[in-house]
Amino acid sequence: MHAFDVLGDPVRRRILELLADGERTSGAVCAVIQQEFGISQPAVSQHLKVLRDNGFANVRAEGTRRLYAVNSAPLRDVDAWLDHFRRFWTPHLDALATELARGKRRRRLSSPSSPSSPRGHGEEPEQRRDT
Repeated sequence: MHAFDVLGDPVRRRILELLADGERTSGAVCAVIQQEFGISQPAVSQHLKVLRDNGFANVRAEGTRRLYAVNSAPLRDVDAWLDHFRRFWTPHLDALATELARGKRRRRLSSPSSPSSPRGHGEEPEQRRDT
């Protein structure tokens, strides 16, 4: 099975997200996936098998439990393939980062504590007194 066929399934992507946080038992994975996707335990086990058979997950026995973890090698292969296409989004992300930095700078310069502000934002206007 091609890597993108494996990763094309939302259940398998979610399982990998769970495993990216650290090793988990098959029972813990099943509980989350059953709750989020409403599928049976055997269906979750099939997804785990696809991940394992295609090298995306490793499993080890600990007594009667099965512990699953991410195998990063196939993900590195996917990343290497995606590298050919990064030029399409990297400049846009760089431009976004620049605009975010400009916005933060503008907010910082116009904050109430800013000396350039005549009467900082958030201050109460002077109360008019009738005499």
